[in-house]
Amino acid sequence: MALTFRKSFRILPWLRLNINRRSMSFTTGGEHGPRHTRSTTGRRTTSMNLPGPFGWRKTRTKKDD
Repeated sequence: MALTFRKSFRILPWLRLNINRRSMSFTTGGEHGPRHTRSTTGRRTTSMNLPGPFGWRKTRTKKDD
């Protein structure tokens, strides 16, 4: 079994610092509405929870720009 590490810190009510084994990322946005995440590896993700069991996510990497 692979060993994983992930930790998330809430800095402000709308800003979260996420740390894992390979990178760090910052997430902005709240519980209601879209969230935007930028990673040190260049990945940018926009996500949003929709009513019911649905969700929406769009991820872009450096080579997508």
